[in-house]
Amino acid sequence: MIAQKTFLLLGSINMLLAVMLGAFGSHGLKDKLDERLFNAFSTGVQYHFYHAPGLLAIGLLSQWLVDSSLLKTSGWLMLSGIICFSGSLYALALTGNKLFGPITPIGGLLFIASWALLSAAIIKA
Repeated sequence: MIAQKTFLLLGSINMLLAVMLGAFGSHGLKDKLDERLFNAFSTGVQYHFYHAPGLLAIGLLSQWLVDSSLLKTSGWLMLSGIICFSGSLYALALTGNKLFGPITPIGGLLFIASWALLSAAIIKA
């Protein structure tokens, strides 16, 4: 029950953040960033939008896959992926600091691992 509520809450908060950041990018940054940095920010928002519903799905699935460590780990990896992938692109776009660039692929690997574990949890159930 705790995992269900946790991931539903995290999913809904991340959907909220994705909408807010998308609006901020479209209305507040489009004319302030060069095209490369704006595209980086937009990619961050896009992947944020892809994975926030994933957290909601994990919350819903935890109702049926109670006590699945694979499912819970998938959720934490997905959240970590949002932070590393989207967060690094947001930071790169807003600061122009290229040191954030190498963090992005780590976030991508976290996304891949998350979806793989989600698949494994479903298969195992």
